[in-house]
Amino acid sequence: MSVRVRFAPSPTGPLHIGGVRTALYNYLFAKQLGGTFILRIEDTDQGRFVPGAEQYIIEALSWCGIYFDEGVSIGGPYGPYRQSERKESYKPFAEQLVKDGHAYYAFDTAEELELRRTEEHKISKGMFQYDGKTRLTLRNSLTLSEEEVRTRLEKGEQYVIRIKMPENQEVRLTDLIRGEVVVNTTTLDDKVLFKSDGMPTYHLANVVDDHEMKITHVIRGEEWLPSAPLHVLLYRFLGWENVMPAFAHLPLLLKPDGNGKLSKRDGDRLGFPVFPLRWTDPVTGEVSSGYREAGYLPDAFINFLAFLGWNPGTEQEIFDIEDLIQSFSLERVNKAGAKFDLEKARWFNQHYLKTKDDIILGLLLRKQLDEAGIAWPAIEYVDHAAHLIKERIVLIGDLLPQSLFFFLDPVTFDAETIKKRWKPETAEIIENLRLVFESTDFSHSDELETAFKNYLETKNLGTAAVLSPLRLVVTGMGGGPGMFDIMHHIGKDATLRRMKHYKLDN
Repeated sequence: MSVRVRFAPSPTGPLHIGGVRTALYNYLFAKQLGGTFILRIEDTDQGRFVPGAEQYIIEALSWCGIYFDEGVSIGGPYGPYRQSERKESYKPFAEQLVKDGHAYYAFDTAEELELRRTEEHKISKGMFQYDGKTRLTLRNSLTLSEEEVRTRLEKGEQYVIRIKMPENQEVRLTDLIRGEVVVNTTTLDDKVLFKSDGMPTYHLANVVDDHEMKITHVIRGEEWLPSAPLHVLLYRFLGWENVMPAFAHLPLLLKPDGNGKLSKRDGDRLGFPVFPLRWTDPVTGEVSSGYREAGYLPDAFINFLAFLGWNPGTEQEIFDIEDLIQSFSLERVNKAGAKFDLEKARWFNQHYLKTKDDIILGLLLRKQLDEAGIAWPAIEYVDHAAHLIKERIVLIGDLLPQSLFFFLDPVTFDAETIKKRWKPETAEIIENLRLVFESTDFSHSDELETAFKNYLETKNLGTAAVLSPLRLVVTGMGGGPGMFDIMHHIGKDATLRRMKHYKLDN
């Protein structure tokens, strides 16, 4: 049987990077085995629907290079792929479960259940649960006569359909990451499968859709592991146990200190994005940062994300998407949660920026120059400037500040360099050096370096005493690419002008 996997997010807000990782692992698993990757939108909870969230999900996956073979926006043989558009298909399955004795109608109102919770807490300090111990004390088709149930349904009284959890049974499943999982039904409640608004809950819709879309493997986050026994029972009760998909529950993404799950609320509060793209809340207008806008490359982001829970079993760390497809396996996914490491994310991004073609970096730099209203000469000039600074940038946004001196004379100067390297005699040294460079050919950086060294030897000066001040007056910075490469690139006129007209007191 051909492998078929799905990523099934809910459009309740921006896509968390934990969700991106789930999509990535599904994608890698499918592509390695020549299977199909599906995007399904699970929007059964209409009360939590957020406008724009679905399009955000699609755009985020596209930016990451995670492309689906079937799903919303592109269709496929098992559509529609949006659960709200499959609404009419779920009720027959819920009613079949009632007919077969595996589910029941419940007419309890939200107010009645809240009152019951309050009473339970007063009596025993415990938590109320709608289950095998309490169901016969509540208003449902197990306690009401058939006639009364029929009357209530004919009158259009609101109801939900709940699973009738069997008593004291062990539910077993083999998780591809965690091994055998065994849960006794005495710990499980009678979850709602079908709601009064005519929509299924996640549990029923998820199982029905996975079956009808012929999903072979369900790869999802650890937070769904407690629901897995319920889903196994639904497959059994619906007569699909023999074609039930294999399950794999991925480890949690943890906060950098390892204390708790990395949540959507942790984003900018902890100083780094938790979303792939920037998100603006359509109701509050609150803006949350994204990796794309923060200056990360998608291939670096994906490489970093792949290692949050998986390792290849080797020392290799740099994997492009094709490498990941070849190397990925669920057997090497960890059970324990993976701590988020911002410095590692930055390390990956720095590596990928270093390996980018100068033309690509030059294009990005020209865009930043245009946005800043800074004129630039020939394209080749910008591309080479990007080449000279590529070793020093960590984020895409570093391109302009690290290269600004290639396009503008400095007006501010690094205070630390002034403090450490600028002496009373330095101004005279710079002026004498300027005179040397006036008669030097700037067509090769080697000639500039030779002239510089000859000057030092003639004046019996140390390199540090002169090179740092030279860099300061020409670039305004305390560090950067090779100084003579810079001078060669900006040219003789700009170099000599800066050496003569700098004003450190600015």
